[in-house]
Amino acid sequence: MKIAIASPPIPKNIHEGLIFLEKLVKDAANEQAEIICFPESYLPGYPGMDYPAEDQSPESLKAALDKVCKIAAENAIAIIIPMDWHLPKGLVNLAFVVSNIGEVLGYQTKNQLDPSEDHIWVPGTERHIFEIKGLKFGIAICHEGFRYPETVRWAAMKGAHIVFHPHFAGSNTDGPTLTEWGAITNPYYEKAMMMRALENTIYFGSSNYASQYPESASAVINPDGSCLVHETYKRAGIIIADIEPDLATGYLAKRLKPALYAE
Repeated sequence: MKIAIASPPIPKNIHEGLIFLEKLVKDAANEQAEIICFPESYLPGYPGMDYPAEDQSPESLKAALDKVCKIAAENAIAIIIPMDWHLPKGLVNLAFVVSNIGEVLGYQTKNQLDPSEDHIWVPGTERHIFEIKGLKFGIAICHEGFRYPETVRWAAMKGAHIVFHPHFAGSNTDGPTLTEWGAITNPYYEKAMMMRALENTIYFGSSNYASQYPESASAVINPDGSCLVHETYKRAGIIIADIEPDLATGYLAKRLKPALYAE
């Protein structure tokens, strides 16, 4: 199955975000990708960047999701679209899964928040497995996939062939200048991507923004921990990976013996 990982620029507002989204979705569909994943909190945009307040209203977010559903149906491709969303308990960080006919199949919330996010979002409490055309997958959002490996192992033990990992690591104002993916001097993020795949024997597809000072590049990691494909730093676009679900056995994940850790 062909999958696409998007690396869009940081949008100025929700309208610009939808414009970039439609372009990258069309690019992925032209490459015959079956599914495309976008970075964390892509709509209306990651908090703290002076986005218009009206972009975060329930009405604006619902309209944006409706637009994403229409784009998915028009291009016959499934879309993983991370968004902020209003639930009765408060604002959550989540990723909707939209089918290739524009149907919302469900969503995964970010349950393990970074300490700096406690004042922004309410943490979710459930985890889910999704399936599209025989491909089973989970979603771990940013901090979860980097610092809470059990979020990925849970999905692997439930039969996921891949875990998609929308995240945001970088800035348009300052930060490191990276030149080689996975280099020893890079921040640890890319190494964590490799470990999440290797320690579970599944694919790992990680999507980051194309910022001016990225701390990681979008990538798809093989079940043996090797990098199948990665994006070029700062480049806005998509990467395409032709994955083989049969290779994602979850072998190492399924050897876990939970009884050894029971109190």
